[in-house]
Amino acid sequence: MRPQQDENQAIQFRICKAEDVTLAVMGVGQFSQTMGFDQGRKIMMMTTTSELTTNILKYAGSGWFFVSKIQRKPPNSKSSPLGILMAAEDSGPGITDLQKALKDHYSTSGTLGLGLPGVKRLMDSFEIESLPGQGTKVRVVKWKS
Repeated sequence: MRPQQDENQAIQFRICKAEDVTLAVMGVGQFSQTMGFDQGRKIMMMTTTSELTTNILKYAGSGWFFVSKIQRKPPNSKSSPLGILMAAEDSGPGITDLQKALKDHYSTSGTLGLGLPGVKRLMDSFEIESLPGQGTKVRVVKWKS
């Protein structure tokens, strides 16, 4: 399935299979490059996309990944630095203990347990909401500067 893009420079990806993860990662790379992000930030966003979309497949089976351009207006400043907002949403089983899930080396699936804590470190802003039996929503932002 091809990603959908709207006129507000937002893209949404339906995540149902491994190929969708690849499309999302490549899409974020292209989106960030088009916005003029440096290579380091681009790689951080692509890594984050890979982690969040892989988690959708691994834990929920399917979900959505959204990418959009945002602007912030610092107080007393004429400039409006650009950023990229990314959000992952699923209707899976949810995370029973968020505090544990955000600690390094905690995993319920036998992995290294560095995914969500790593995403939190890579991004400038990180929010997560998860309710057992109702799914998980993760929202992250990376600023251009």
